[in-house]
Amino acid sequence: MSHHPPVQPLPQEPLGRFRHYRGGEYEVICYARHSETEEELVVYRQLHPDTGFWVRPKMMFFEDVEHEGVLQPRFRKIEG
Repeated sequence: MSHHPPVQPLPQEPLGRFRHYRGGEYEVICYARHSETEEELVVYRQLHPDTGFWVRPKMMFFEDVEHEGVLQPRFRKIEG
């Protein structure tokens, strides 16, 4: 039986509603870890229309993207 180093708990990140830079609202359900690479992932769903659950690497979910010459978050937290 091989021993693996303990897996660190996932950092606390915001849950709730986010708006994609192109429009559309999404709900972050939870954060997960890839079983092979341990990469941190975001589990989320589009609210309208409901298209099921999606998974995206956390680094990509929270990265800035350039859209129409403006650097902005891919997903922006909707307050409230």
